[in-house]
Amino acid sequence: MTGDDRSNGDTEESAAGVGTVHLVGSGPGDPELLTMKAARLIDEADVVLHDKLPGPEILGMIPAEKREDVGKRAGGEWTPQEYTNNRLVELAREGNDVVRLKGGDPFVFGRGGEEMEHLADNGIPFEVVPGITSAVAGAGAAGIPVTHRDHVSSVSFVTGHEDPTKDESAVDWDALAATGGTLVVLMGVGKLPLYTAELREAGMDGDTPVALIERATWPDMRVATGTLDTIVDVRDEADIEPPAITVIGEVAATRDRVKQFLRGGGADAVAEADATAGGAGGDE
Repeated sequence: MTGDDRSNGDTEESAAGVGTVHLVGSGPGDPELLTMKAARLIDEADVVLHDKLPGPEILGMIPAEKREDVGKRAGGEWTPQEYTNNRLVELAREGNDVVRLKGGDPFVFGRGGEEMEHLADNGIPFEVVPGITSAVAGAGAAGIPVTHRDHVSSVSFVTGHEDPTKDESAVDWDALAATGGTLVVLMGVGKLPLYTAELREAGMDGDTPVALIERATWPDMRVATGTLDTIVDVRDEADIEPPAITVIGEVAATRDRVKQFLRGGGADAVAEADATAGGAGGDE
């Protein structure tokens, strides 16, 4: 049998009963930012495998009986990627129409590429449904453009949470510091001290504006701003927690110039923290 014959055979077998897996991006969390296609596929799916990043409002739209959580659990437990890969194949071979629901876009640090390759290796038909990535939308919702003609003409997306089995980081912070463009770090709250120090050592000015955007587009969205020198202390004072993105560069200062007129731009996390501390002091 030739390669083409095998391909035709696989297609016929798929049509005979194997379900399709849809790798779907849910956007940054606001259910109104779901694409029409994503919403339709979620509604039509037999099973939806999801993590926490789509957010409570979107997950709440899915009937509990067809949801499977393959994300992190309380107490630090998490679902191994190997399990998720194999579960997608298993469900599809049972004839299910499966949605693998991811926060943002499946191919922006969402491991969609790994899942796509695993499905192909196992003869499972799949579809990719792009989503609005939080790397852009999260910043924009906070009043921060990742590019701006007056300030910057390039942007780099970086993960702050690489594969822990790697011998060394694949992120070249020296090169990123030299670009002069905006840096957007996803999943980088915990390692903020490490990469801000790397960027300063690489020559980036300590006064470079930085913004932390927590739960972008969610109802409880919060934003904290500072500089490369101060942002770690700002993070701690405001108690910023994942999921959050970090925006580094001149554009991060834009929020302060526009937030008075920005609707839905999230709470000022530092002011919120100061008000809470002040209230506690008054009660005492």
